[in-house]
Amino acid sequence: MTEPETHRTEHRIIVAAAPEAVFGLIENVADWPVIFPPTVHAEQAERNGDTQRIRIWATANGEVKGWVSRRELDRAGLRIRFRQEVSRSPVAAMGGEWVMEPRPEGDTLVRLLHEYRAVADDPAHVEWIRQAVDRNSDKELAALRDAAEQRELRAELLLSFSDTIPVDGAAKDVYDFVDRADRWPDRLPHVARVELTEDVPQQQILEMDTRTADGSTHTTRSVRICFPYERIVYKQLLTPALMTAHTGEWTIREDGARTLITSTHTVVINPEPITRILGAHAGVAEARAFVREALGRNSTTTMLHAKKYAEDIARG
Repeated sequence: MTEPETHRTEHRIIVAAAPEAVFGLIENVADWPVIFPPTVHAEQAERNGDTQRIRIWATANGEVKGWVSRRELDRAGLRIRFRQEVSRSPVAAMGGEWVMEPRPEGDTLVRLLHEYRAVADDPAHVEWIRQAVDRNSDKELAALRDAAEQRELRAELLLSFSDTIPVDGAAKDVYDFVDRADRWPDRLPHVARVELTEDVPQQQILEMDTRTADGSTHTTRSVRICFPYERIVYKQLLTPALMTAHTGEWTIREDGARTLITSTHTVVINPEPITRILGAHAGVAEARAFVREALGRNSTTTMLHAKKYAEDIARG
């Protein structure tokens, strides 16, 4: 049988930052969801010296794909090689390399290399992969450039916080309340409308209209990755105007005889509409406070209703 053809691509960009700074952004996969538009969730599963296994969920041509990759980190050579351990159709195999080349001008040439094979060598599969690689690579490199060149500004715009509520009920019941977001319009006062699809188990698309304090509504669209019965992570694909990125996590864990539910948000503030939305004298500090209060209020309301739901079940 003839081996499927291996296809190769290269995408590149100039970044006005030191190669070591760029390397650090690529190495730290936990931050990818707020840096790279296609990445929904990424986490380091294992690390042994310079060998790393990472789990990733990302959008590709409008679909959500999840996989595990093994990476070799070559800090001295400014290279990170990667290969998917188990690819998802229509990809039969995928690997590649990030290469950071210092330039005499003091900036860095970043090259992103891919090599892949398609399931059954089907031309339609090859074209699907080619489009996904081209689109995502261009988005990732542009976002990497912005993150590296605007490190100080992004530190000011980045906001991360958590709220925790104790529950005298079972973790499974708390998890079920958060998981069944399709029931939120009947269960949560701030949710006006929900469309929830789960074509792949534990992988949800959630579109939601949320009521704000002034009575208006805004629409968000998120991808949620579910890990029964411990946590649900998500990334908003459609965010309110004051945010350029928003990721979050619901964590449910047993703590002795009770359960703790924690809501964590990580946000990148969008500075452009601040004065239009919050007034002429508002700045990043006011936007951070506004977003913290609004997101914290909604997620705390959700947790309090999850608490009541689980405790009602516990009481029978």
